[in-house]
This record gives sequence, C-alpha cells and structure tokens, in this order.
Amino acid sequence: MRRLLIAGALCALSTCLLFTGAAAAAPAGKLAPNDIQMTFFTGAPFTSATPQNIKYTMVFTADGKMTREPQGKAGVKGEGTWTLSKDGFCTTWKNSPANCFQLVSAGNNKWSVMKGTALIGTWSK
Repeated sequence: MRRLLIAGALCALSTCLLFTGAAAAAPAGKLAPNDIQMTFFTGAPFTSATPQNIKYTMVFTADGKMTREPQGKAGVKGEGTWTLSKDGFCTTWKNSPANCFQLVSAGNNKWSVMKGTALIGTWSK
C-alpha cells in the first residue's frame, strides 16, 4: 500500500513539474537570439503587423533568407537576409541598409519588435 501511495505522489509531482516547466518556458521579457531563431527563423510563416496595422506574412528560413508578403492591398512585398546579433537579430531587405532589432514578449503568442525604445511592429503566431 505504501509503494502505491509513493508511486501516486511521484506521478502527481511529475505531472505538476511538467506543467509548471511548460509555463516557465513561455517567453518572458526580451527573447535571446537563439530563442528568436528557434521560434521564428524555421521556415514557418508568421504574421507581422506595423504600428499602422499593415499586416504581412513573414518567412525566415534557417539559411538566413527572409520574405514578406502583404496580407492586404497596403504594404510592399520583399526579400532579404537575416543574421543573429548579440542582443537580437538584424535584417537587410533588398536595396536597403541593415537594421537590428530585439523581440520582447507582448502577450500570448505575441512579440513586440523593438529598435532601441521604438516599437517597429508586432509578430504573432
């Protein structure tokens, strides 16, 4: 009987640790460059919105390339390259200079794209 109680307690503890571990893994604050790469730079599409609410479908591939496709009539299609930086990531769109950004958690499956203290856009999955 005692073994059964101990096994039950261990199972409950394992389940509790599993769920609290998953919650603790959720992004909080600024994302590290490796977290940005694992979350967004995998080739899977995600949505980006400007502060003016122009929305794009973005795809960042593991080989350092990226594309954006407007979801509506506003916005410009583009392609370019990305790299990780010390604090976040940098992008270079075709015929444009490089710009570097940080990602900050902004809610459930939503991140703010920051350039210094300026909000550049919001990414969501």
